[in-house]
Amino acid sequence: MPTFLSRYATPFITGLFLVSLVSGIALFFHIGSAAFRGMHEWLSMVLILPFFLHTWKNWRPFMMYFKRLPMAIALSVCLVAGLVFAWPAITGTASNTGGNPTVAMARIVTGGTPAQVAPLLGHTEESLVASLKEKGFDAAESGRKLSEIASASGKEPMAMMATLASLQTEQ
Repeated sequence: MPTFLSRYATPFITGLFLVSLVSGIALFFHIGSAAFRGMHEWLSMVLILPFFLHTWKNWRPFMMYFKRLPMAIALSVCLVAGLVFAWPAITGTASNTGGNPTVAMARIVTGGTPAQVAPLLGHTEESLVASLKEKGFDAAESGRKLSEIASASGKEPMAMMATLASLQTEQ
């Protein structure tokens, strides 16, 4: 391994881990989510490279851990903890009570019809349907769920949410 990579792998792991730690705690407590989300996601991805360099540099000592019980216990506990969080989504038994509240609200809104959502945006049902058609949601019609309108128009539900947000400011 080149000296530069050998010299900087562990310091970069340390620095990027601290960034991930602080931003992860802030996200957990919903503090400055707009500032920390991108930082946490991207720099956690950058952390992968120094992790592999560090592992490469310390391969023999690292492999020694696998000959001892603590590594097996730690990896098992981590696997079980991960499965506890992922199991509801994997099995389709997840409730709507957890997760990102913004996504939950988007599902609620797009599960409504133009008649149900129009008053929230300062529209009538007819004006909302007309505005949606004007914005490219050709399948817009009364009595149809907004998620169905988006899908039938070849668009994602989040595109519907962005359009609804823009329609609210027009009134």
